[in-house]
Amino acid sequence: PGSARSRSCSTAPCPSVPSRHGAGKAEDSFKTSPFHLDLWFYFTLQNWVLDFGRPIAMIILPLEWFPLNKPSAGDYFHMAYNVITPFLLLKLIERSPKTLPRSMVYVSIITFVMGASIHLVGDSVNHRLIFSGYQHHLSVRENPIIRNLKPETLIDSFELLYYYDEYLGHSLWYIPFFLILFIYFTGCFTPVAQQSRMPLPALLLVGPSSLYYWYLVTEGQIFILYIFTFFAMLALVLRQRRKGLALDSNGLFLLHSFILTLLLIAAWVGWLWNDQTLRRKYPGVIYIPEPWAFYTLHVSSLRAPAPAR
Repeated sequence: PGSARSRSCSTAPCPSVPSRHGAGKAEDSFKTSPFHLDLWFYFTLQNWVLDFGRPIAMIILPLEWFPLNKPSAGDYFHMAYNVITPFLLLKLIERSPKTLPRSMVYVSIITFVMGASIHLVGDSVNHRLIFSGYQHHLSVRENPIIRNLKPETLIDSFELLYYYDEYLGHSLWYIPFFLILFIYFTGCFTPVAQQSRMPLPALLLVGPSSLYYWYLVTEGQIFILYIFTFFAMLALVLRQRRKGLALDSNGLFLLHSFILTLLLIAAWVGWLWNDQTLRRKYPGVIYIPEPWAFYTLHVSSLRAPAPAR
């Protein structure tokens, strides 16, 4: 005890042993991250199969396999989505070269799972109503099978179900979803010029990723949330550029996906701009019809109601 080195280190920090905080700062400043092809591929694939594919599986598979009083194939897809998506989001956050606020990430993931689970129940019942003649391009009270219910208080129950599905479930699901993506985006900046470009796999994934986000925004009716996140990303890019930082390949992938999504939404709205039936369903300044409402109105004749047993 009492060596010269230990006495000197007691009064001043030893230069050979950097503090943990300082090491973290250096790591945040200089570490860059390669393109996460595996995570982005799995993320896009499961979004297409488990989210977009839910109603398609419910329509294509024979009704006899999934009776109306049991979970449908789409419900099982939704259950898998509610487990796999938060896992992939956590893995994405783990690979960020920057130390991100973990408490905010955890709360967001928990809220995401809660909202997606609420949506699972509401969406399951609402989609099952299609087989009884429910029309998604009409409001709850305008649907023929709903407005004839007795007693009329049952209509309030269906409106509550619709609220859980389309409003509360979507809010608790999508707000933390986009928040997590933005939190990850804040760590996608690098001072290395060579890192600020998209590899070929990223370019190939931009199209499918953007098309899914188009479906998410239009079907989820979350344009305000999406555009707010997009503008926040653009503002952050401009701020970091003044510091001499540029987006790495993962950040470029996210930003380009959001840009192409906006173009797809504009094309979708322009195509259906003069559809008077959908105009009545979606009044107001922001007119963005849901693909599922377009499908039930223009594309498909609904299945005949199941025979009484």
